[in-house]
Amino acid sequence: MIAIPSASPIPAFGLGTFRLQGQVVIDSVRNALELGYRLIDTAQIYGNEAAVGQAIADSGVPRSELFLTTKIWTEHLAGDRVIPSLRESLARLRTGQVDLTLIHWPSPGGAVPLAETLEALLQAKAQGLTRHIGVSNFNTALLQEAITAVGAAQIATHQIELSPYLQNRTVVAFAQRHGIPTTSYMTLAYGKVLQDPVLVQIAHDHGATTAQVALAWAMQLGYAVIPSSTQRAHLASNLQAQQLRLSDAEMAAIAALDRGDRLVNPEGLAPRWD
Repeated sequence: MIAIPSASPIPAFGLGTFRLQGQVVIDSVRNALELGYRLIDTAQIYGNEAAVGQAIADSGVPRSELFLTTKIWTEHLAGDRVIPSLRESLARLRTGQVDLTLIHWPSPGGAVPLAETLEALLQAKAQGLTRHIGVSNFNTALLQEAITAVGAAQIATHQIELSPYLQNRTVVAFAQRHGIPTTSYMTLAYGKVLQDPVLVQIAHDHGATTAQVALAWAMQLGYAVIPSSTQRAHLASNLQAQQLRLSDAEMAAIAALDRGDRLVNPEGLAPRWD
């Protein structure tokens, strides 16, 4: 089984499903579950919740063994839309409850007050529709606003783009000071980091892959990771990153790779980054 860090309710390693559709996502989830993955991360806007739900149902893995995450899209952030939209997600996912529900992106232009959305998510939690709630793609100001609204203890994670090339130290440090765990997405930077000479050398020294090195780096910093793959061999290989331990010198060498290379920055959605 995949270990869950004591400081976080979130498994340290899982499967992302961004950009995967139809039979492709069904096969990815099926292979991942067969290999031992137990966290599956999806979102309303991915348009694949029904396929993910089918793959889980067909897998035979008991729902109690899984940690299932979805995210509320911006058009459903109003207080009267959060729970109905989450119920629609649950129907697509063929489950009565998800383990984690995130605000996917801040409300564009602050049209919906953050406190309103978070209060609705707390109501969803009280109703048993989700075990945990959290946020995604926030800056420090928005994290502070969320903490003020519901308290840091209610925020199970902050999911944010984070890779050796974009280490987001300011917002991560802020979250850590308040006890909010970080989940890293795009940890491999769409594959851009896989040819990095520093990672290539570290991988060579460990008899590992560069993907394993990048994932191990993030987990060693205390982040959860949710890499995606459509290939069973890569899914299996990524999973082995949990057994890789990097030295202090190797961690420092990767820390020096940060260059603010942000890949996900949608106009009209993204906040003013720290």
